Amino acid sequence: MIYKVRHLTTYAYNEPVLVAHHMAHLVPRTLAWQTCRRSALRIRPQPTGLEKEGIDYFGNSVCFFTLHDPHKTLAVEAISRVELTGRPLPNPQDTPSWESVIETLNRDLAPDVLEATEFRFDSPFIAASPALAAYAAPSFPADQPLLAGLLDLMHRIHSDFTYDATATTVATPLARVLADRRGVCQDFAHLGIACLRSMGLAARYVSGYLLTHPAPGKVKLKGSDASHAWFSAFVPGHGWIDVDPTNDKIPDLEHVTTAWGRDYDDVSPLKGVVLGGGEQSLRVAVDVEPIDG
Repeated sequence: MIYKVRHLTTYAYNEPVLVAHHMAHLVPRTLAWQTCRRSALRIRPQPTGLEKEGIDYFGNSVCFFTLHDPHKTLAVEAISRVELTGRPLPNPQDTPSWESVIETLNRDLAPDVLEATEFRFDSPFIAASPALAAYAAPSFPADQPLLAGLLDLMHRIHSDFTYDATATTVATPLARVLADRRGVCQDFAHLGIACLRSMGLAARYVSGYLLTHPAPGKVKLKGSDASHAWFSAFVPGHGWIDVDPTNDKIPDLEHVTTAWGRDYDDVSPLKGVVLGGGEQSLRVAVDVEPIDG
């Protein structure tokens, strides 16, 4: 499958912004199952400082730009063409038990294991807790293969929690999400990661896009898609395996991966520091469109 992805972020300020420094994670990764054929970033007004593109600590594409001229609006548009192929998924029963994975993470010095180990610890938006370990526990009885437990946890989050765009903000603590059983994809990804880390396993946050389908008889509206989030767990011998609890599915040919990190703070599509501006409003429009060749 080949997709054209358009992500437009627009900020409006009620007072002029005098200076702004921004960082963007908007270019999809190239992976074994995904190729970013091309990507372009359009910024209005034109940056006056140096635009610097590079790779961050986690291997994601990142762009830094600076605006020195006063402005009351900022529009950042990323347009990418991405090709996806199917991802192989092991038989859950062929994956190691979750207890043995913890032993591997504790003792094995192989490069992929050492890399995974840093995703076991607390991060800015995710803190392990006994309550989260208790929520995860039913999915991981003794000797449960890790992937079988991961799939069960995905199903339970999807079943137990209600998608509600008004229930949380980026600052809502996981304890509140767990208590209220409401949130958005970002919350559900953070929740799944926190559950695994609370048990001593390695999990990371994945940001990207999801092809959405209109209701029967309806036309898909321009800008009606959204950036999306899910999470992945490290399974020795099989690498990282993604799960999407918001949609109760394994990401495959309709999920475009942009970036991954410890949590949302590492991979926010656009963030920065501004001088001035006063109050601000934000609008985001995303289109994920299948195309031919």
